[in-house]
Amino acid sequence: MTHADDYTTRDGRPRLGGRRRTVARLAAVQALYQLELNPALDADTVVREFARYRLGQEIEGDQLAEADPAFFADIVRGVATDQERLDADISTALVEDWPLARLDSVLRAILRAGAWELVHRMDVPARVSISEYISIAHAFFTGKEPALANGVLDRLARNLRPADM
Repeated sequence: MTHADDYTTRDGRPRLGGRRRTVARLAAVQALYQLELNPALDADTVVREFARYRLGQEIEGDQLAEADPAFFADIVRGVATDQERLDADISTALVEDWPLARLDSVLRAILRAGAWELVHRMDVPARVSISEYISIAHAFFTGKEPALANGVLDRLARNLRPADM
């Protein structure tokens, strides 16, 4: 189980170390955020950029831990390919007053990555995926967003993978 401290430095910035899949998830959320901000980019370009310039590199004086590059690429490419379906699944787990478009871009990236993992990575227990993405949410948000992510991913897991829950 991971905790928010696994993802943040003392000054609250996202921590760049950790286990290979954990780092891959965090990097995937960042890559998905970048894709949303730059719709002209495609997933393959962003995956190559991250592999070349970010994963395992030093950024702003912090050494990035090794990420699982295949897992990172699977998440980013998978979300990009299946985003319409993932957004529909996520939307069913949100309350009517808070549609997906109203959420912060980083929170959307977290939910999309978590939903993709719940749908496509049966080798990862649902509770592990949820825990990992909740910790990532804590790295970026101090308000109610982590609780929202928890509720949405939990609802999705109960619908998509009831045997795991």
